[in-house]
Amino acid sequence: MVNQPPTQTSPIVVALGEVDPELVSEPLHGSAVFVAKPVASDLSAAAGAIVRADVVVDEAMLDRMPKLEVLARTGVGVDLIDVPLATSRGIAVVITPGSGTFAVAEGVIGMALHLVKRFGPLTSLVRKASWGKRGEIVVGDLDGSTIGIVGFGRIGQRVALLAKAFGMEVLAYDPISEPPDDILCEDLDDLARHSDIITLHVPLTDGTRNLVDQRFLTMVKPGAVLVNCSRGGLIDTDAVLQALVSGQLSGVGLDVFESEPPKHHRLFDHPNVVLTPHVMGLSRRATAATFTAAAIGVSDVLAGRRPAHLANPAWSPKKQTSESPLNREA
Repeated sequence: MVNQPPTQTSPIVVALGEVDPELVSEPLHGSAVFVAKPVASDLSAAAGAIVRADVVVDEAMLDRMPKLEVLARTGVGVDLIDVPLATSRGIAVVITPGSGTFAVAEGVIGMALHLVKRFGPLTSLVRKASWGKRGEIVVGDLDGSTIGIVGFGRIGQRVALLAKAFGMEVLAYDPISEPPDDILCEDLDDLARHSDIITLHVPLTDGTRNLVDQRFLTMVKPGAVLVNCSRGGLIDTDAVLQALVSGQLSGVGLDVFESEPPKHHRLFDHPNVVLTPHVMGLSRRATAATFTAAAIGVSDVLAGRRPAHLANPAWSPKKQTSESPLNREA
C-alpha cells in the first residue's frame, strides 16, 4: 500500500527525502503504509524510514520519530546519520551496498575518458569555430596508462575490471583491506607517483578527510587526472585548484562535494573540470535497485528478520511491546 491512511495493523514507513513510491511499494509487500511526503504526525508514528543521501538524521530528527525501528539509507554513506545514537535507541540502520556499484564505476571511467580525451576543450573549439587551434590541445590515451584506485571495495574492484578492458594498468591502495599483490601499493605516495589517473573510493572518516591535500598533490605524477565519486570531504578543494592551475593535475572530475548542493568554488570554472551533482550512482537501474534494497531492509526489520546489510552490526531490536510493529496483527 502506498500513501494510504494508516491503520492499527499497518506500520508506517516514511520517506526522508525524495523517494519514488512505485520503487518501494512492491518490496514492502503491502505490509506497511508508505508516506512519501510525511508531516509531523506521520514522523511521530513512523516505524520505518527510507532516507536519501542528503538528509541529516541527527538527534533532533530521531526525537521526532520515537517509534522508529529501522531507517534504510539509499546507498552506503552514513556520515549524515547519527549511527551510535540510532544504535543506542534500538534502531537498525540499513545500507544498500552493491546497488550502485556498476553505475558509479561507469561514471568514473566516463569522467576519465572525458578528461583524458579533452572532450570539454575540444567541444569549445568547434562551438567557437576555432578548428585551426585543435593542434594546441593534446588528446591522451587510456590504453597503456595507469589508474590508481584508492579504496578497493566493490566499486574500486569494478573500476579495475573496466580499466583493464581499456588496456590500463591498475594500482590499488586500501587502508583497511589489502588489494591483490599484483596491483598492491604499500602507501598512497607510491600510488600517487605512478598513476596517470587517481580515483577515490574510501569512506569519509577523520582519517580520510582531506586525503588529497597539498602534500599529497606534490607527490602526484605531473599531468595526472583526479576523479572523486566517493565523498566530497576527501579532497582539499583549494589545493586541488592550485594543482590544476600549476599543471600538476591536468583534469579533475567531481560527482561529490563537501556540502551538497555546493557553494560555488573557483575550481568549478576551470575548463579541465567536469562536474556532476552526485548522480553517478543514480542511473535508472541503480536507482531502482537501491530503493528496492532499502525497502526490503525495512520490511525485514518490521517482520522480525535481520536485514542483510547494516551500518550498525551491533544493533539489537527494541524491546517488543504491544505497540511494536513486530507484534501487530498482519
